[in-house]
Amino acid sequence: MEYLPQDPHILVSSINMLLRDEEYDSLESLCYAFGREPQEIKQYLKHYGYVYSEVQKQMRPVGYDESL
Repeated sequence: MEYLPQDPHILVSSINMLLRDEEYDSLESLCYAFGREPQEIKQYLKHYGYVYSEVQKQMRPVGYDESL
């Protein structure tokens, strides 16, 4: 992958895939590898209903853990 996608849903899928497949050990290292700021990505995706779960190391829908 040469760049991170712009579409928010494809971006979430790409981030989760790269973290799941252990290409990167954190969202921060992934973002820096693609020349992006982690906070910028988090804010952008929060606008579309996604938040980053440190525990699960993946982007999740807002409210996914409210029932836990």
